[in-house]
Amino acid sequence: MLSQIKQAWKLKEIRKKLLYTLMMVVVFRIGTTIPVPGIDTSIIKQMVEGNNLLSLYNMFTGGAFSNFTLFALGIGPYITASIIIQLLTVGFESLKELQKSGEEGKKKMDKYTRCTALALAFVQAIGITLGIVRSALKSDNVFFITTVIITLVSASMMVMWIGDRITEKGLGNGSSVIIFVGIISRIPIDGIAIANQIKSGATPIWAAILLVVVILLTILGVTFIQEATRKIPVQYAKRVVGRKMYGGQSSHIPMKVNQSGVMPIIFASSILAMPQTIAMFMGTDAQQFVQQWLSGATEQGFWIYRSIEILLIIFFSYFYTTISFNVEDITKNMKNGGGFIPGIRPGKPTEDYLSRILSRLTLAGAAFLGVIAMIPALITHYLSLPMSLAGTSLLIVVGVALELKRQLESNLVMRNYQGFLK
Repeated sequence: MLSQIKQAWKLKEIRKKLLYTLMMVVVFRIGTTIPVPGIDTSIIKQMVEGNNLLSLYNMFTGGAFSNFTLFALGIGPYITASIIIQLLTVGFESLKELQKSGEEGKKKMDKYTRCTALALAFVQAIGITLGIVRSALKSDNVFFITTVIITLVSASMMVMWIGDRITEKGLGNGSSVIIFVGIISRIPIDGIAIANQIKSGATPIWAAILLVVVILLTILGVTFIQEATRKIPVQYAKRVVGRKMYGGQSSHIPMKVNQSGVMPIIFASSILAMPQTIAMFMGTDAQQFVQQWLSGATEQGFWIYRSIEILLIIFFSYFYTTISFNVEDITKNMKNGGGFIPGIRPGKPTEDYLSRILSRLTLAGAAFLGVIAMIPALITHYLSLPMSLAGTSLLIVVGVALELKRQLESNLVMRNYQGFLK
């Protein structure tokens, strides 16, 4: 990996992508340190410390929410909007056709996602300002409250723009990179907190060692499941075109165990953060209900929250796999190219065979990810260790890191092919 980074740095095109991504990350981190004026952040920090869902939200924003900085909303509205639009494509044929209509359709889908994100940002900004942080406002002036809401919404749209620029001109998926940076930025803070607990005797040193071992084993497991691939053999029939013979070679269809990557985990986390947002508009009773039954603050809430999280990871794994791996199109392309799977007839039997394998692989991969997410969460919950890099957050960090590695490798391969052709 280090040799690949060194090799990539020597290539001008890839170096520009790396530097552009780094520059956008720096801009994002600067935005997470500029506070919104007129807010008593000490009150917000107390709220975050006593609320697991707010702590999760704060982790994804890189600490911007607890400090109530410009990027307090983070990339959340855009992620939620992406989920909504993706779900709507299943129910509305017009959106499904638009998704398949090439670059022009993609531009329209992106426009719908951005408009939805803007509406959600307004809803979240109003809910947070008039709900959670109302007691932290130093003024109840209508103009001041309106200014805070507009500031949060504008900054959220800027975070969305930063993500789009990283995707377009940088390296990796912009939204994933922003969440990745937000999570890893909390590691030093958590490390210092654990060190202080060990010094004070509140936490035994064996508990910290156990957490490190579990995290390393989790990274190993996630890497294994993310990279695991089943190769379906494909044989191409020989055919004569003019005086030349084509086909006859063997190939394979790579079917990844976790075809959808890290997106199901991000989507599941975003969905689980929504009840807290809804509770903002419904008063103290609703917030207490969410705190008791959908967070780690209570024993039953912890198990309900984690169970729903696993189910959502499985659901979004299936959902995202059907979008990213279209079995029907692959079957048609194989048939048109004279390809077939040995022992399986072309057409419908091949499609059913591939669908059956894909379904089993997706279930195995999603269930494994859910179990891996539970183990660090159990350790941190029962040992009361303040560690952001555990459970879902660890899956996201490892998944995004692997995606960045793959994209870096593909850029290097592409550059080598271009050099060969020149």
